[in-house]
Amino acid sequence: MKLYQVDSFTDQLFRGNPAAVCLVSGDWPAEELMQNIAAENNLSETAFVLDRAGELAIRWFTPTTEVPLCGHATLAAAHVLYAHEGYAGRLAFKSMQHGVLKVDYEDDLLVLDFPMDRVWQIGADDVPSCFNFAPKEAWRGTEEYMLIFENETQVRDAVCDLAKAADIDLMGFIITAPGDAADLDFVSRYFGPKIGIDEDPVTGSAHTLLVPYWRDVLGKNELNAAQLSARGGKLFCRAEEDRVKIGGKAVTYMVGEIFI
Repeated sequence: MKLYQVDSFTDQLFRGNPAAVCLVSGDWPAEELMQNIAAENNLSETAFVLDRAGELAIRWFTPTTEVPLCGHATLAAAHVLYAHEGYAGRLAFKSMQHGVLKVDYEDDLLVLDFPMDRVWQIGADDVPSCFNFAPKEAWRGTEEYMLIFENETQVRDAVCDLAKAADIDLMGFIITAPGDAADLDFVSRYFGPKIGIDEDPVTGSAHTLLVPYWRDVLGKNELNAAQLSARGGKLFCRAEEDRVKIGGKAVTYMVGEIFI
């Protein structure tokens, strides 16, 4: 099985979010095998891409579980197909829970076309207290809590109680605040110890919640974002009706083969 490792949402090696991309043919491998491969890779996500007679399908696994959506691994998969496998034009990946996910080149960015998540505000007391700062607002999406902090410094300096965060009823926490720089609309971080990711370096799927929130707060459809993990990453986002366009760059770290 051909294996690639790609750093997503960055134009520099050792930055952004690393993802493994495994190319499969014929049919999906057994789920146990895909989970074992993801655990062996020990990255936040491993994407499996199946090309069945020209129709692409994609699935994503953390080291401990399959997840319904992953942005950076989808970006990595598109980068692999464009840069190494001879694909051209718009890519359309069929996913199991979120329909068809499209990827295009716009200028020099790979741009994901994802469904916008539905978010609603809840009481701050309705969210487990897992951080050293109290949020000023709390929101809930399909799979994550989203906590709004006062400023970028609180997001950067936030410390997550990982044991508590692993015991919540959703997959993880997104924390976010306005960006300090003039060209930066908002910042975020993502914590998902429940699904085997203590902190995700750059989380494309989180922006399906972040973008509709900040669009409404800031009154603009095009937004520049940064994720403040140790590796860091930058994203260009655009809200279009019930879809979110998430753009970024990617670089190849490794090409190899898995012997099963």
